[in-house]
Amino acid sequence: MRIQFDNRTVAVTGVGGGIGNAIAKGFASLGASVFACDIRTESLAELASVGIAVERVDLSDRQAAARWIAGIEKRCGGAIDVLVNGAGGVAGQTGRPVEEVTDADWDEVMAINLGAAFALSRACVPGMKRAGRGCIVNITSGAATKPSLTGIQSYCATKHALLGLTRQLAHELGPHGIRVNSVAPGLMLTNEATKRQWAAYDADRQRALVEGTALQRLGGAQDIVNAVLFLASDLSAYITGQHLQVDGGR
Repeated sequence: MRIQFDNRTVAVTGVGGGIGNAIAKGFASLGASVFACDIRTESLAELASVGIAVERVDLSDRQAAARWIAGIEKRCGGAIDVLVNGAGGVAGQTGRPVEEVTDADWDEVMAINLGAAFALSRACVPGMKRAGRGCIVNITSGAATKPSLTGIQSYCATKHALLGLTRQLAHELGPHGIRVNSVAPGLMLTNEATKRQWAAYDADRQRALVEGTALQRLGGAQDIVNAVLFLASDLSAYITGQHLQVDGGR
């Protein structure tokens, strides 16, 4: 069976980063009508040039997130088939002692890593229920099950929470034919934040991280694309509530 997404509507967030950008292109290459958003505009023109409908959206604004979903449904005349919640990150923050973290710092990461995924899923679900099917894939992290290499408390907390939301929604929405899963990337140099994090390690630390994987290498964006496409496809029709770690076997 080949994976194809002809006549499917796919919404992908966080396309300003390497992983989200590659996910959007991956779905488009397999026939999907892809709608993508990010608050950063640098890569949007490139995605538009390959036929992806792009929009700048501040997903920390839950009403803006809901409007984006409603606009896609209106344009397509029906429900979104696949939602990929890829937006997230550390908002430019670095690891600090917890007593130095401000409310604003905490709230900023919470809003984009967790609040956006909740708002977008909430907005998609009514249409998916009417259609009797749908798929949500949340991009979590290795930090969804253990402490984060970033040292950022809010980042780790949101990724744990997003995994919990994945499992809860899978349980709630399964009777409506809607599947919800998560993909957890390991350390990958796919955006500026992870590149800075990697550069801050000395050679011994970098070597230890690579040697700490069974496959003895770091992964890349395409590894995450492959996992997302599988979970969104009919090949995984009986898979829901799962947390797929794509980390080379750490």
